[in-house]
Amino acid sequence: MTMTEKIFSRASEKSQLIPGENVWVNIDILMTHDVCGPGSIGIFKKEFGNDAKVWDREKVVIIPDHYIFTSDERANRNVDIIRDFSHEQGIKYFYDIKDLSNFKANPDYKGVCHVALAQEGHCRPGEVLVGTDSHTCTAGAFGQFATGIGNTDAGFVLGTGKLLLKVPPTLRFVLDGEMPDYLLAKDLILQIIGEISVSGATYKAMEFVGSTVESLTMEERMTLCNMVVEAGGKNGIVPADATTFKYLEGKTSLPYEPVYSDGDARFLQEYRIDVSKLEPLVAKPHSPDNRALARECKDVKIDRVYIGSCTGGKTEDFQAAARVLLASGEKVKVPTFLVPATQKVWMDIYTLPVPGSGGKTMSQIFEAAGCDTPTSPSCGACLGGPKDTYARINEPQVCVSTTNRNFPGRMGHKDGQIYLASPYTAAASALTGFVTDPRDFLH
Repeated sequence: MTMTEKIFSRASEKSQLIPGENVWVNIDILMTHDVCGPGSIGIFKKEFGNDAKVWDREKVVIIPDHYIFTSDERANRNVDIIRDFSHEQGIKYFYDIKDLSNFKANPDYKGVCHVALAQEGHCRPGEVLVGTDSHTCTAGAFGQFATGIGNTDAGFVLGTGKLLLKVPPTLRFVLDGEMPDYLLAKDLILQIIGEISVSGATYKAMEFVGSTVESLTMEERMTLCNMVVEAGGKNGIVPADATTFKYLEGKTSLPYEPVYSDGDARFLQEYRIDVSKLEPLVAKPHSPDNRALARECKDVKIDRVYIGSCTGGKTEDFQAAARVLLASGEKVKVPTFLVPATQKVWMDIYTLPVPGSGGKTMSQIFEAAGCDTPTSPSCGACLGGPKDTYARINEPQVCVSTTNRNFPGRMGHKDGQIYLASPYTAAASALTGFVTDPRDFLH
């Protein structure tokens, strides 16, 4: 069996499974947030009763992160609803925020759910993690099955801890070759989505193996798995190894058991990519599979740059952006917005030195380059949000962004043009005011 089939097999207590089978799966972790939490809670109460208790208060993780720093009353009410529910149910892992004027005054507040799940030790090899957010697939980087589910499914899981799932067939991506120093995992996944299209992996597992994948850090593996849903994927998955186990040290005390695909496992299709031959990429408007080389878009004038989100707002994403700004020594030519994914990432920006900078922190490099001050951690303008959301596109502008979707209206204005790119390419573009290949600064 493949990794994904083995995880299904264990979670459904069946010895053998094949793609297409429907099985009842025991859920290890259910995550929900402020946007889908209230709907899921409503369904849970309607179906199980007003006084019903969740199946396991230590397996439900509730993370406000989407529409947080806004005066929108409905958005604020959503956070109140998940807070009331968490208190009523005694939910152990509810990462609350009350003081919106100063996020640092909320020690429990984390930020973007997919990054917080990893940082807080909720991701473990071999487990089943479901969340009411399509990018829940990010956690597949830990060698687990992780996928997004709807509010109705989540309401059911809240009450039973189980879900009926169809075993997906697996596409295997073998990535070999030395990763050039101007590429990031974002380029790899944009290459794959461009290759197979936004529907190329519909309801399929995407398994990533090969020497290149083995060389990636956990955060880069998270970027890779994060965007499988942009290819229609059910889940993305990377085999757990020493890198995974080291990351998990001190983050989780629960035992876990990794699984690996058998030598004779059946894959629907295998794709082989020589990473050493790839160049920095962008996805042009208005689709993540509208792939182009960054250097082919050098005449595209831009109005702003956005660095943030579950895809591109992790510590290493900001390190990468800082590296390009440091190499150039110049100032950005367009407004450059920095939205750390979590409170921990925000702290890292202000404390971690950038290699080769003589001890300068990321924040010092961003300030010297004229970027906007790093803002409060949240999903921010990645998905538009209320009108007063920081860095939301409120007029028909062109934006280079480290986020994951560039559909019309995704970041706010429906006539906005979004170019998806790696943090290297985003920073390089900020320096020129045009879509720019980061090799112009890194070499």
